[in-house]
Amino acid sequence: QLKLVESGGGLGQAGGSLRLSCAASGSISEYYAIGWFRQAPGKEREGVASLVTADDMTYYSDSVKGRFTISRDNAKNTVYLQMDSLKPVDTGLYCCPADTGLIDGRKWYGFNFGSWGQGTQVIVAP
Repeated sequence: QLKLVESGGGLGQAGGSLRLSCAASGSISEYYAIGWFRQAPGKEREGVASLVTADDMTYYSDSVKGRFTISRDNAKNTVYLQMDSLKPVDTGLYCCPADTGLIDGRKWYGFNFGSWGQGTQVIVAP
């Protein structure tokens, strides 16, 4: 099973930027869909973005569209989440899941990803 390790979290300022990284233990260049999900204290986990190899598309939740960008570096087996124009509501534990079974990228938000990292904490101050 693919092992995933997130990094890059920390304290950010409203209006500022952070870049998260998700390093995979193996190749993610084929077959894999990679997502970013977050969970704020006391709230349910929510999807942030997903990069789906099967349809070569990227998807974003409405709450981050236009502010966050998901990308991948196949040579480094790493997926990134560039977060710009940060808001305090972006605070949460960010995790990157991966799976080979996501074919229809439009279903990424509710998809049951098989491999998950431990997450990296993001705190955005006002």
